[in-house]
Amino acid sequence: MNKKLIIASITASLAGFLFGFDTVVISGANLPIKELWKTSEWFHGTFIMSMALWGTVVGALFAGIPTDKFGRKTTLIWIGVFYFISAVGSAFAPDPYSFSFFRFLGGLGVGVSSIAAPTYISEISPANNRGRLGIMYQFNIVFGILIAFISNFLLEGVGGDNDWRLMLGIEAVPALAYTVMVFGVPRSPRWLIIHQNNHEEADKVLQQLTKSKEEAMAMVQTIKEDHQRTKGDVSSVFSAKYKRSLMLAFLIAFFNQLSGINFILYYAPEILQKAGFGSSDSLLSSISIGIVNLIFTFLGMVLIDKAGRKQLMYIGSLGYIISLFMVAYGFYVESSALFKLIFILMFIASHAIGQGSVIWIFISEIFPNRVRAYGQAWGSGTHWVFAAVITLFGAVLINAFAPWVAFVFFGCFMVLQLLYTHFLMPETKGKSLEELEEELVG
Repeated sequence: MNKKLIIASITASLAGFLFGFDTVVISGANLPIKELWKTSEWFHGTFIMSMALWGTVVGALFAGIPTDKFGRKTTLIWIGVFYFISAVGSAFAPDPYSFSFFRFLGGLGVGVSSIAAPTYISEISPANNRGRLGIMYQFNIVFGILIAFISNFLLEGVGGDNDWRLMLGIEAVPALAYTVMVFGVPRSPRWLIIHQNNHEEADKVLQQLTKSKEEAMAMVQTIKEDHQRTKGDVSSVFSAKYKRSLMLAFLIAFFNQLSGINFILYYAPEILQKAGFGSSDSLLSSISIGIVNLIFTFLGMVLIDKAGRKQLMYIGSLGYIISLFMVAYGFYVESSALFKLIFILMFIASHAIGQGSVIWIFISEIFPNRVRAYGQAWGSGTHWVFAAVITLFGAVLINAFAPWVAFVFFGCFMVLQLLYTHFLMPETKGKSLEELEEELVG
C-alpha cells in the first residue's frame, strides 16, 4: 500500500486510541470516586459512570453535521481538543457535578470520532484494503483500552487518595499529540468532490494516496460518475430507499451493545472482585482483558479482507454464546475465579475478532457517499444510546441481581445476533463504496 495512505489512516485511527482510553480509564476511578463522594448507586450510575456515554450519544447523533459541513479532517482536529479539555478538567474536578460535565465533553469526542474517523478512512482507502485500513481504528480502540488498564494499575497508590485524578489526567498527553499529528493528513477526496465540488484538490490527494496517476484518475472518475448520478437528490438518510442500510446499521449496533461488552469493560474490576479476585488482583486481571482484546483484534485485522466481514461475525457470535453462558454457569455454581476469568477472556476474544473488528467498517461501507456521515451517525448513535442505557443501569444491575442473571441476559441476545448474521447481513469485502451503493440502494 502507498506509504502516505498508511500514515494518513494510522493518524486518523489514533482517534480510536483516545476513544478506547477515555472509555475504560473510568473503571479505575469507579470505586475511589464512589468512596470519595459517597453518592447513591443511581447517581453514581447516571452521572459519574454514564455521563461520558450520554456525551457520546449527543456527539454521535449530531456528528454528521460538522463532518459534512467542515470536513472530515477539521472534525478530527476538534476531537483532539475535546479529549484534552476533558482529561484536564476531569483530573481537577472538585465535585461530582463538574466531574460529570468534563466527562460529558470527553464523551462528545468519543461520539464524533466514531463517525469522522471511520468515514475518513473508508473514503481514502481502495476497496481491496479498506477492511485492513479501517480496522486500524478498532485496533487503536483496544490498544487504548489496554493502555488505560495498564495505566490504572501502575498509577494505583501513586497519588494516594487522588491517584484516580492521575489516571484520568494522563490522557491529556496523547490527546495533545494526536491533535498536532492530524493537521498533517490530507482531506478526504470524496468529501472534496461531493461536498466542495473541488475536483482539482481531490485529484491531487488521490495521486498522493494511490500507487499511480492512472489509478488516481480512475478513482476520481468513479466518484464523479456516482456524484453526477445522484446530483440533485435532496432526500435525507431516512428516506425509504435507504431503509435496508438503516436497518443493517441499527441491528449491528444494537447487538454490539446487547453483547454486554461495555458493561464488562466499564465494571471489569468490580465484576472480577465478585468472581473472587482481590482488589489489586482485579486491576491486574483487567490488563489480561486488554491484552486478549488487542491480540484478537490484530487477528481480525489479518482476516477481515480475506475471510470477510460476515465470516468474522459468525465466529464472534458463536464465541459470545459459549462464553456468556459459561460465565453465567460459573457464577451460578460459584466455581473458581480462574474458571470465570477464562470464559470472560473468551468473551473478549469473541468480541474482538467479531463485532469489534466489523462494526465501524461495516457501517461506514453500507451508506452512499452523499449521506455516509449521517448514516454513520445513525449507526453509531444507536450503538451509544444502548451503551449509555446499559452503563446507566449497570451500577444497579451488578448489585441488585446475581451476576449470572446479567450474563444469561446478554447470551440470549447473542443467539439473535447469530440469526441476524446468517439471514440479513450482506458481505461487503472487496467491493468499492460505489458498488455497494448500487447493491444496497440501487
